[in-house]
Amino acid sequence: MTSSSLGRARRIASVGALCAGLVVGTTGLVGCGAEKDPDAGTNGVGKLSAAKIQRKAETAAKGADSVRLAGSVVSKGATYKLDMKLTEDGGSGEVRFKNRTFELLRVDGQLFLKADADFWASQGDSSQGGRGEQQPDSADELAADKLDGKYVKVPEGDPAYKQLSGFTDKELLLDGLLTLHGKLSTGARGSADGKRTIEVSGDKGAGGTLHVSLEGTAYPLRLERAGGAGTLRLTDWETDFEFSKPDARQVVDYGKQLPTS
Repeated sequence: MTSSSLGRARRIASVGALCAGLVVGTTGLVGCGAEKDPDAGTNGVGKLSAAKIQRKAETAAKGADSVRLAGSVVSKGATYKLDMKLTEDGGSGEVRFKNRTFELLRVDGQLFLKADADFWASQGDSSQGGRGEQQPDSADELAADKLDGKYVKVPEGDPAYKQLSGFTDKELLLDGLLTLHGKLSTGARGSADGKRTIEVSGDKGAGGTLHVSLEGTAYPLRLERAGGAGTLRLTDWETDFEFSKPDARQVVDYGKQLPTS
């Protein structure tokens, strides 16, 4: 054997010895040339069945004190864009619908709606069988100007309370949004909110897809709703959101019922 051949043989032998030493002498290290464990350093959720992953995600979401929910939701043909901070006791954020934006605040069971004059001046709702938006008259514009930027208190007995408060209700929103339909299966691994995730889908995505965190608590971090009915990001889990009532000088209170106009 030539000297060069002998040198190569010694280097190969040294690498082999190093590899063997790592495998035998160090717990948790993979052997040279072995495939990396995709679940190394994760919470282990990726090894579970799709049904168990979904249950873990739902349990984690319901057990959390708070979350921020942002994205779009399609309901009865209408698209709502949401950016809500939610806790067990209330919520605050922005809703956009038909080029109109309004803010909602629910604290201590009281619900407030804040919007600009254009929002209050708009009339009608074609999605409810009405004639659609009409041009406001001078009386409408005058009334709307008085509400511009104010917090309008929504009475609990008014039908609008139930409709609008749902946007600020963490439990109600998550119950409706996190349900997957059809046969469950796991999908690709990816990332969301800076964390590694695994997909869980119903009917290969047609029934909705959840992206569940593989790091820390198995929170759902992204939702693609069934039938293309919107996509939502779920972030800031367990953040200490604090909501306070608006200054009384900025509140308009109509009493037991909002004006029908």
